[in-house]
Amino acid sequence: MTPADLAALLKTTAAAVLAEHGLDTAALPETVNVERPRNPEHGDYATNIALQLAKKVGVNPRELAGWLAEGLTAADGIAAAEVAGPGFVNLRIETGAQGVVVTNVLSAGATYGHSSDLALKINLEFVSANPTGPIHIGGTRWAAVGDALGRLLTTQGADVTREYYFNDHGAQIDRFARSLVAAAKGEPVPEDGYAGTYINDIAAAVLAKAPDAMSLPADERQETFRAIGVDLMFAHIKKALHEFGTDFDVYTHEDSMHTSGRVQQAIARLRDNGAIYEKDGATWLRTTEFGDDKDRVVIKSDGNPAYVAGDLAYYLDKRQRGFDLCIYMLGADHHGYIARLKAAAAALGDDPDTVEVLIGQMVNLVRDGQPVRMSKRAGTVISLDDLVEAIGVDAARYVLIRSSVNSPIDIDLGLWASASNENPVYYVQYAHARLSALARNAAELGLTADTAHLELLSHDREATLMRSIGEFGRVLKTAADLREPHRVCRYLEDLAGDYHRFYDSCRVLPQGDEEATDINAARLALCEATRQVIANGLAILGVSAPERM
Repeated sequence: MTPADLAALLKTTAAAVLAEHGLDTAALPETVNVERPRNPEHGDYATNIALQLAKKVGVNPRELAGWLAEGLTAADGIAAAEVAGPGFVNLRIETGAQGVVVTNVLSAGATYGHSSDLALKINLEFVSANPTGPIHIGGTRWAAVGDALGRLLTTQGADVTREYYFNDHGAQIDRFARSLVAAAKGEPVPEDGYAGTYINDIAAAVLAKAPDAMSLPADERQETFRAIGVDLMFAHIKKALHEFGTDFDVYTHEDSMHTSGRVQQAIARLRDNGAIYEKDGATWLRTTEFGDDKDRVVIKSDGNPAYVAGDLAYYLDKRQRGFDLCIYMLGADHHGYIARLKAAAAALGDDPDTVEVLIGQMVNLVRDGQPVRMSKRAGTVISLDDLVEAIGVDAARYVLIRSSVNSPIDIDLGLWASASNENPVYYVQYAHARLSALARNAAELGLTADTAHLELLSHDREATLMRSIGEFGRVLKTAADLREPHRVCRYLEDLAGDYHRFYDSCRVLPQGDEEATDINAARLALCEATRQVIANGLAILGVSAPERM
């Protein structure tokens, strides 16, 4: 019996209890909470539904909890229901009913834990690093978290498009081009330019593609280095992301917002909505009327569009492509964008809640207790390539996803490169490899998993493990609703721990001349279900599930 099964049973039982006592069944909450108690002695699950209902129906919560406990005790699959505290109900599940979760996992396979509840078309924009250098460590965090969030939302029924906004318009691209030209000339890095050996490499690659570039007039030379250099840099970014396990469905060029007329289209719509005004020779957007801290210049007094003009056009473009929700994943210095983008949506006539902005905090690397300050290749920043070279793709993805994006991360390179149980990703992957080895050993003995006698799984460690795998669907739903894929990491670590403790207490395979019994087959089924859930969770994180380590 899963938490979802219990929630449904609780709601049905509560409706019957309310009706029996002449109370208003309309008071039933839409969502019924079912939690695992911290102390296993309190039961397998607990619910606060009596506390939710008591005030609404005018009944003492403990009295209502008693009625519910009486009704639940008579229900199939419930071994005991007891009132606790001010009105909680603690539940114990019959062994046979608990084992149903094993059958559910084995039946659903790779789709176990999935749902169709989140029926939204979502545009998920993340990374979107300027094509002026390798992806820095902050962008790498978004590459991992964004990709995992996309996978997570998909498991809950969303139609997710992963999008990269290609910033190929503006002053930073001009500085990049000037830096390439200076490198080709053998001159120092220009003021506000870009440094690092990658600049010399790209400058040399530009000259290989355009050998006469240095003999061109200055403006043509600058444009040649800009066009070819940006293409080369972005090719490197795409390759690095692909090797990191992060791919995108759509690449949108910022420049296309300006060349396609989309900026003008957005401004025209804003004029129609009365959200535009003229002042000091510039065109302004009334964003303060929609929650922003100040109005924003859309067209500057020199006639050129301000940066926000591209944002407006890009948001409108997403909505015109049919997206119900636009999620932006931005760096720690972009807090001002939350109000700005929501105000832009409102000014364009949309619900501001069609915009969600997630802000990620900084990432620091530590080696031997000392901070790692910079990359020799990228110049002033640590890059995706540096992190992967230090600890590998799996560990890099896992450590970047494992913490809430609201918290900064210090990555101990020595720990995350180690093959030890202190390394969380190793700990989880080892559990999967151990389960895979167990399945191979069983096959050599001619044994197969069998769900016919799951009622035999009555050991405390077995019950704990079944409850853990039964939590998977709820973990995914909560993580998706809160946009917090780190919850999947923490769940997998707990599940791996539950499995290791089970394995140490419950012998799965017969030894020596022992004959295999139904308990061996049932335990094999529990192990296969556990392996499947770990594999499903790692797949959401984009981390491999090795069969051997």
